[in-house]
Amino acid sequence: MLSTHVGNSKIKRMMACASASLLLAVSPLGGVASAQTAAVPTLTVPDFTAVVDKTEGSVVNIRTTESVPVRNPAMGPNGNDPYDMFRWFFGPDFVPPGMPGPRQRNTPTPTPQEKERTVPRGVGSGFIISSDGYILTNNHVVAKSNGIFVTMTSGKEYKAKIIGTDARTDVALLKIDAKDLPPLPIGDSNKLKKGQWVLAIGSPFGLDSTVTSGIVSAINRDTGDYLPFIQTDVAVNPGNSGGPLIDLAGQVVGVNSQIISQSGGFMGISLAIPIDEVMRVVEQLKAHGKVTRGRIGVQIGPVSDEVGKAIGLAKAEGAMVSNVEQGGPADDAGIRSGDVITRFDGKAITHMTDLPRIVGATKPGKRVPMEVWRKGKTVTLQIKVGDMPAAESETDTEEPQAPKTAPVDALGLKVSPVSEAVRSKQKITGGVQVTEVQEPAATAGLAPGDIILTVNDTDVTGPDQYAKLVAGLDKSRAAAVLVMRGDQSQWVTITPGK
Repeated sequence: MLSTHVGNSKIKRMMACASASLLLAVSPLGGVASAQTAAVPTLTVPDFTAVVDKTEGSVVNIRTTESVPVRNPAMGPNGNDPYDMFRWFFGPDFVPPGMPGPRQRNTPTPTPQEKERTVPRGVGSGFIISSDGYILTNNHVVAKSNGIFVTMTSGKEYKAKIIGTDARTDVALLKIDAKDLPPLPIGDSNKLKKGQWVLAIGSPFGLDSTVTSGIVSAINRDTGDYLPFIQTDVAVNPGNSGGPLIDLAGQVVGVNSQIISQSGGFMGISLAIPIDEVMRVVEQLKAHGKVTRGRIGVQIGPVSDEVGKAIGLAKAEGAMVSNVEQGGPADDAGIRSGDVITRFDGKAITHMTDLPRIVGATKPGKRVPMEVWRKGKTVTLQIKVGDMPAAESETDTEEPQAPKTAPVDALGLKVSPVSEAVRSKQKITGGVQVTEVQEPAATAGLAPGDIILTVNDTDVTGPDQYAKLVAGLDKSRAAAVLVMRGDQSQWVTITPGK
């Protein structure tokens, strides 16, 4: 019987309706079936206590310190000698009141020494990966610190040293002087599925040993960084960084690293680094204290559906080469601007971001096969992977100059020959240079100075041959045009005008 009393009536109605829905079911004939014949699905929420008991002792709190300058009271507000202004007016021999004896000319004014003091920098999380004291955390937790302190769940604290860090993957490997520690077992992040339950243990806002739970929201989430992330709805907040993401088997499947937030707090989306990627980094950090990655010397972009169809790809997959570094591994292997890299060392390149991850994981000096889509067919090349440097220099571009001679074509372009100086600098043998842009090329983004290298599957050798190519284009479909701007190349699609 439903209560209609004021105050708790709504709550009682909800509870009663819920109870009724569990006890009664509508029969196919419109009647009411008994509770014995109704098939009511049973939903169960997992009990996390056993997983927490098994893993909590392996998660640690990490606090860091840093040095900050302390202004000497004898110094001015800007850190300078407060009497410098007087010496500027009265000369270098000016003696401040109370200072004994005249200063000797050309004797430099003694500058009070700036002091430093150590202050707390931040709090993060980490977890034990070996019984002899190796601990994993995020690079951003320990970066720019002068002291790292690891606190166990028992309250015992250790001073840690950095074995190695990798900013690109945001991984740091620490070591403490301890034995017989309980390491967390390492799982397999490749086996994760959407909807799977996971836990996070860490120190959000400095609150040690905090457990939160949720599900895997997405896998291989591309955020533009070097790694694909595991996306979850597990509550992760500042201080959780570096802590483990744990499955129901009690194994680490990720390292909590980032949150997507407009307020700085948890908003339902958190990102973790897949543990498989992390452990590959750890192996190198243990052995060398740094990470060595492969490189091939190309700049790449995505393949759009429109461009993929225009150049004959069955699917809009792969990495479009927009620029090839002169003298680099790709240049030596024969890679050209406009090629689409579809496989590298036997691994498919589905998305553009797959290529840097696969190349980066390849040992420098190794020679591997690479498949590219070029002029409507697959070409297999052999490439020797290079070593990724700390920084790469930018190449200056030459400002193109060309006369405006040719008429506007069906693509809305006027073109002229490419000068020998530009061909030599850009390492190209053909092409035409754009001197004027009208519709439809203007809508496609072309600009004077661009160099057209290829139209559909045909390389451009000069203005006359280019004019014939454009005149023969099918005006009912878009043409794929490979355009070089500076040292970058990109496929664009242009539908010829009527």
